[in-house]
Amino acid sequence: MEKHKIRPSELQRVGSREPISNTNLLLIITIATFVGMYGMAMSVWGGGFLNPQQFLDLFNNNSFLIVLACGLTIVMIAGGIDISVGGITALVTMACVVYLDDKGGSVAGSLALALGIGTAFGLVQGFLVSYLEIQPFIISLAGMFFARGMTTIVSVAPRTAVHEAFLALKAFRIVIPGIGSYGKAGNFIPARIELGVVIALAVVLAIFIVLKWTRFGRNLYAIGGNNQSALMLGINVKRTRFFSYLLSGVLSGIGGYVYLLHTGAGNASNATAAEMQAIASAIIGGTLLTGGVGNVIGTLFGVLSLKTINNIVIASGLREPYWQSITTGLMLCFFILLQSVILTIREGSAGRD
Repeated sequence: MEKHKIRPSELQRVGSREPISNTNLLLIITIATFVGMYGMAMSVWGGGFLNPQQFLDLFNNNSFLIVLACGLTIVMIAGGIDISVGGITALVTMACVVYLDDKGGSVAGSLALALGIGTAFGLVQGFLVSYLEIQPFIISLAGMFFARGMTTIVSVAPRTAVHEAFLALKAFRIVIPGIGSYGKAGNFIPARIELGVVIALAVVLAIFIVLKWTRFGRNLYAIGGNNQSALMLGINVKRTRFFSYLLSGVLSGIGGYVYLLHTGAGNASNATAAEMQAIASAIIGGTLLTGGVGNVIGTLFGVLSLKTINNIVIASGLREPYWQSITTGLMLCFFILLQSVILTIREGSAGRD
């Protein structure tokens, strides 16, 4: 009986594994960075870093930023940019407070108003960028200025919500069983998360599913990786890019409402520089500015990493705001350089193979 001879090609397939994708590699680096930073903070500074509530406050205080960064991730994967998200957030907070307190509105109505504002910005900006092919930076910059200006038109003075039903929703907390800390009197204080955290994590999960298992998600990666190749594959590039901006606008509306649930205030200065923090979080999370690579889970850990380094700076005694800006800039430069080096090495090794 003749023995089966193993061909070299078959041996190569058996002995080799499918290489990890750039998206997954950058995701692993981001998660490892966050775990390493927080572990270092716990061992070096201790104190609040050992308190479970302080860890959960990373989510409580930044749930709106997580939502905004998810929108930026979608747009950036497609090779675009949207810097209007902070202005939209401010407009949503002010419009909803005025609607609730001055117009006798309902909580459901205020949520619909927030979604309507975000959707309107997404529709207009998406159309101008996708179908009229105007530079996205210019369009979203105009959207940012317009939203900030409209916030002042709605109300010049800062407003604080007094609507009873909304305040009850704002005060709602979810107790985490078995997790907490002991107070000075020896009583156990359970850890709590806000409703906005649940919304933010639900958004992350939904966008993760969209990016990984839907045709729209695959199209986003395709047009971000190579616009011309996507056209040759029959992908409707304009429509895909339009929906990426529409989704970013909708998520900005949701993020604005989550911000309002956390602060309860409408102010023209709300979410100042949030768009830059969202972009930084997406980049730290492994999303490339050039498009085609990114993961919303990485963006979540990008937000957590960005805020953890800020807490470390404060714990070190550097409480001036400019120190946080300096460390954020250094961290962003480090991750951009790291991404460039990793992708260059991988492209070089792929070319040799």
